[in-house]
Amino acid sequence: MAHQFHKRRREGVRKIQNDALYKTLRVACFFAGVRGLANAALTKFKIQNFSSTPSFLIFPLTFLLVFGLVACGGKSPLASQQNTAGSSDQNSNLTFFDVTLEQADEVGRPIWKVRAKTAKYTKEKQIGQAESPYGELYQDGKVVYQIKADVADIEQDGKQLFLKGKIFATDPSNGVVLQGNELEWRPKEDLLIIRNQINGSHKQLQAVAQEARVKTREQRMEFSGGVVANSTDPQLKVRTEHLIWNIKEEKLIGDRPIQIDRYKNNKISDRGKGNSAEVNLKTKIATIQQNAQLELLDPPVQIASNSMIWNMNAETVTTNSPVRMFQRVENLTVTANQGEMKIPQKTVYLTGNVNAIGQRRQFLKSNTLTWYLDNKLVEAQGNIVYRQVDPPLNFTGETAVGNLQTENIVVKGGSSSGRVVTEIIPQEKVNRQ
Repeated sequence: MAHQFHKRRREGVRKIQNDALYKTLRVACFFAGVRGLANAALTKFKIQNFSSTPSFLIFPLTFLLVFGLVACGGKSPLASQQNTAGSSDQNSNLTFFDVTLEQADEVGRPIWKVRAKTAKYTKEKQIGQAESPYGELYQDGKVVYQIKADVADIEQDGKQLFLKGKIFATDPSNGVVLQGNELEWRPKEDLLIIRNQINGSHKQLQAVAQEARVKTREQRMEFSGGVVANSTDPQLKVRTEHLIWNIKEEKLIGDRPIQIDRYKNNKISDRGKGNSAEVNLKTKIATIQQNAQLELLDPPVQIASNSMIWNMNAETVTTNSPVRMFQRVENLTVTANQGEMKIPQKTVYLTGNVNAIGQRRQFLKSNTLTWYLDNKLVEAQGNIVYRQVDPPLNFTGETAVGNLQTENIVVKGGSSSGRVVTEIIPQEKVNRQ
């Protein structure tokens, strides 16, 4: 009886010691970046060898494992062992110094490598935590981003990397720098996510948002949540809720309601709006779609259409769909099937079913119309119809020239023989004469 009792007691003590060694081995392998492979090997080792391991070898073997791991990090093994033991007793944590956390893909290529001054393994959360980490993210064996943060949390499955704190991620290939408070790297999805108060900077673009999603192979970045992006050339400020930046193609794509402010000498000169837009930063051409609007300060004109092309380099606005233009000062509205405006010349060319309406309901209809905003002059051709209310007049012809606002219009009618020329003079002007 006594012999059996002492035998069971020795087996119980040996089991406790073996369990402690197994946990230490498992944590050591976790920080070596080979946890998945280690579990199977350690489980087999535990079943086959722990029961036959003499008790006097358990703690020296544990010491050697921790010694070897910390030695790779360049710290004193004694200090690391003491720190680890104390931390484990108090917080169920293991702490290591000057460590490198690595993960590789199925063919052995690295997918991340993070170095840190200290790293902790939390048994309850099954997470390794590194303080003041810095390192690299890899795609296809090449560095795609260099990272640093305050704290890094690494999940045990080795498929994702999380960084928390004040994060900086830099793309060495194009100089993009992303700042945020949380980073997630999903190498199998080729997806880098930066969350929580994003600030992105590049020589071509600066942006703030709540989240940024980066496809590293495509060189494509998506900003979402209160996006404000500023480009340097052309000098633009873009506001929307979702913005795609194709870095290689130098394009901005907005698929939500968007506002584009253009600046000259640090002052807003033009403002475009629409339900979607694409801005080519290289050619300086913006295409605004669906409820497209453009407001110019000089000349003071508003342009509305379902689609328009805004060429900031050539200083032109072109629409190939029905367009409406409104001149605020003269309170003059012109509609047509399509139109083009040359901003520096302050000239508008309108084609197809042109209708111009003035402040006093004077009306001019034509096939084409050229509008000289500076001179307040219109030239119309084809199927002219002119009508005014006071005095009530209605004329038709082939061409019309004049000032629609002052109702001073010359209409000419078209046949070679007996051509009619009609001049319309306001009644108040006649009275003054």
